[in-house]
Amino acid sequence: MSDLVVKRLPAESGTSGWEAISKRCFPVRTLDGDVSADWLVIGAGFAGLSAARRLSQLRPRDKIVLLEAGEIAKGTAGRNSGYMIDVPHNLSSGEYSVAGESATKAEIAQNRFAISFAADAAAEYGMSERTFDPSGKVNAAATVRGMRLNANYGRSLESIGEKHSLLDAREMREITGSSYYLGGLYTPGAVMIQPADYIRGFAAGLAPKIDLFEHSPVLRLERLGGSWKAKSRSGTVTAPKVILGVNGHIEDFGHFRGRLMHVFTYASMTAPFAGRSTGKDRWALLPADPMGATVRKISSDGSSRIVIRTRFTYDWAVQVGEKRLAGIAAEQRASLDARFPDLKDVPFEHVWAGRLCLSRNHVPAFGEIEEGLYSACCENGLGTVKSTLAGVMAADLATGTRSDMLDEFSDQPGPARLPPEPLAWLGVNAVIRLQELRAGREG
Repeated sequence: MSDLVVKRLPAESGTSGWEAISKRCFPVRTLDGDVSADWLVIGAGFAGLSAARRLSQLRPRDKIVLLEAGEIAKGTAGRNSGYMIDVPHNLSSGEYSVAGESATKAEIAQNRFAISFAADAAAEYGMSERTFDPSGKVNAAATVRGMRLNANYGRSLESIGEKHSLLDAREMREITGSSYYLGGLYTPGAVMIQPADYIRGFAAGLAPKIDLFEHSPVLRLERLGGSWKAKSRSGTVTAPKVILGVNGHIEDFGHFRGRLMHVFTYASMTAPFAGRSTGKDRWALLPADPMGATVRKISSDGSSRIVIRTRFTYDWAVQVGEKRLAGIAAEQRASLDARFPDLKDVPFEHVWAGRLCLSRNHVPAFGEIEEGLYSACCENGLGTVKSTLAGVMAADLATGTRSDMLDEFSDQPGPARLPPEPLAWLGVNAVIRLQELRAGREG
């Protein structure tokens, strides 16, 4: 496995609204020529950027190269809903709940460690509150079942001493301006980010300490003597140690094949509007049922937008087409109109898909997978936090920086094998669709 040709590169569907309204403030550099470095990080998303920052802290005199196949914030990292969540959040479950007390506390500690690392970066790199907003989040319920799920979740949080508050229909209407919701559950520890701005701000702040090359996909990665050599279109990078922050594309580097689920989720962003009944300037709602609709409102310069995320599909080809995007956007239009009839004449300006990577047993693809080659992949549906953590942990592992956090994070089984295709495709999509139908008005 020490000489691999990478045949499949990331492919994006639609233009992320987050990226479209984000402004870039630094030039694009592309790898041109042969470079030697102490460290090579592949993938400039949450994991790769976090790994590079951690390496710059631990090895400030070392040369660090970061390669990105596309362009900063145009890939998966700039396509998510922008929630950095501290309390348990398991997409594969039928409802939010906590596991055993010790396991839950360990997960919360890990999530908060990642959020703290991100907060330090946001402060150091001068990110605004619109980019990094420690506002907390609300689990919104639109059905009796949703209210019951929130009540169950609240009891789970109470049992481990986690702060939360239940909201009634009036309070939800004050927040959102909508009568659609029966209630909500607020937790204070989440941070809302503008993901494209965050990723670009992170990269810009880190740029003086590393060499970042975009539009520089790794086409071949081989072990030569005591180093790794990565070949791109117009150059190479040679380094003794490599960290892969490529999420589900780790399979295209020859590892964890047949063990990762490539799940797409879909989002639409409205055109800007003003003077409508949509409550406070900014709010963020997760669904009481994990398979329901995630809805966010953002505002700036006297106008607002709403972003809605619904639907999941499993696609082992790691790509979806425009026809599917259009069909799901129509469903999202109906979902948004039900919540905000006053916005029926406000069109969607951007529609896009983004990738998640899940493992069957809900564990990361992490660790030293070959000599000097480290994986910080498979975020299991909460990439903003889990990928940040994995990137930091991979840098610690690669530098021999020991900690209790690293010991706990490393002490997990590997991703379990999936059934062969097309059985996995049939089974996973059937389960997803049944859960979405059960979510009903939460979606």
